[in-house]
Amino acid sequence: MTVNRVTTTVLTALAPISWGSTYFVASELLPADRPLFTGAMRALPAGLLLVALSRVLPKGAWWWKSAVLGTLNIGAFFPLLFLSAYRLPGGVAAVLGSAGPLFVVGLAALLLGERAKLRTVLAAVVAAFGVSMVVLTAEAKLDLVGVIAGVVSSASMGAGTVMTKRWGRPEGVGLLAVTGWQLTAGGLVIIPIAALVEGAPPALDGKAFLGYGYMMLINTGAAYFLWFRGIGQLTATSVTLLGPLSPLTAAVIGWAALGQALTPVQLVGMAIAFGATVFGQLPGRAAKAETAAKAQGGSFSKAEGTDQNLSMDLGKAKV
Repeated sequence: MTVNRVTTTVLTALAPISWGSTYFVASELLPADRPLFTGAMRALPAGLLLVALSRVLPKGAWWWKSAVLGTLNIGAFFPLLFLSAYRLPGGVAAVLGSAGPLFVVGLAALLLGERAKLRTVLAAVVAAFGVSMVVLTAEAKLDLVGVIAGVVSSASMGAGTVMTKRWGRPEGVGLLAVTGWQLTAGGLVIIPIAALVEGAPPALDGKAFLGYGYMMLINTGAAYFLWFRGIGQLTATSVTLLGPLSPLTAAVIGWAALGQALTPVQLVGMAIAFGATVFGQLPGRAAKAETAAKAQGGSFSKAEGTDQNLSMDLGKAKV
């Protein structure tokens, strides 16, 4: 694994790690029982901010492509995820979410030509098993609507990941703009659903503004920027196999900040899930051979080229 690939993987991993802080921030700083309003506050302001910074709007087919990607990655994913969380114990919802890599493996093989490798499938299954050891309890009960919502939310995010990889971005348009388009579209999808289900927005205090500021800038804007950047440089399956880091981070934060105990079984599950996640990032023989050939040829890697694009994105944002 090259240095650039390691760097890209680590930066991409910061996205699910950030998402793992969502429960803590929501429970400690935000109004209770307003998940859809929170989803809209995460996505829409962050999207508008990134669009304003990039000063680029979609053109042609990218209007509907942005709408589709924004709906899959955010607009449908957030409400379905919250519905699953409300109808199911948190552990069951987290396990359903950790099954997302399996959807990506199948869709990537179908739409991207990424051959489904046994090691990738095993890594996804083992990671989901490890997550289940961390979050499932003996009292966990199943609810049909919650299970369906959890499965569909995972499928929605998986499809969004694959289609983001398939469509890439328009020539000459930076990642900052494309991320902003998706977040804006996703937020616009959530707003009418939130108004219908939850009613008028709640009153906000200083803690809520702090929490929503973090959710907008770090948990969503920066996190999705890094996530989409990773999709552009790594395979779709490699990126999605980083997903289990989210429930693992939530468990660690719960232990460190909320005083929640971690049992030996949970610690073993965390080790298994983390090990499977790392294993899923290791290149196979074909990737190693390709890396060696590029090294001998002295050509720049794709990651290096995309790092140059990242610099261009940030440079545009400062103009």
